[in-house]
Order: sequence, then C-alpha cells, then structure tokens
Amino acid sequence: VSEVPNPTLVSSACDVVATAYTSTKESHPYIKSVCDAAEKGVKSVTEATASCVQPVLAMLEPHVAAGSEFASKGLEKLGEKLPLLQKSVEQV
Repeated sequence: VSEVPNPTLVSSACDVVATAYTSTKESHPYIKSVCDAAEKGVKSVTEATASCVQPVLAMLEPHVAAGSEFASKGLEKLGEKLPLLQKSVEQV
C-alpha cells in the first residue's frame, strides 16, 4: 500500500486534490464545518476499526507481506511500461 503513491503522477494528483480540498475548506465556512465533522467521523471509525481488526491482521501478516511484495513488483513493471506515471499532473 505504501508503494501506491510513489509514481509521480499518482503523488502529483493526490497533491492537487489535497490542495483543492484545503482551499475549498478555507474559502467556504459552511463547507469547512461539514468537512471537519466528516473528518472527525472518519477518524473515530478508523480508530474503532483498527482496534478490532488488529488481531486478524496479526494472523494474516505473512499473507499480507507476500501480497505486498507481489503488488510492489507489479507496480514496478507498470511504471516501466507506462512512463506517463513518472510525470506530474501538469506535465500530463
């Protein structure tokens, strides 16, 4: 999962979306209050889920590691075949 944002295009797109989100929140107070509430809700759900899922993740750790390695190799091959992924959103 940590490898997904590594291609420049993905990282650049995430930066563009994050900047737009932050700018929108700062420009519109009503949207800011809704976004803040949504962020708090997501954080609470994430924290609650993480504590429940932790034992399952520990049991599945070897399988997750193997899947992660496979996915990482796949992303490397994808980056080689699609050089577009190494460009920023502006360049694309």
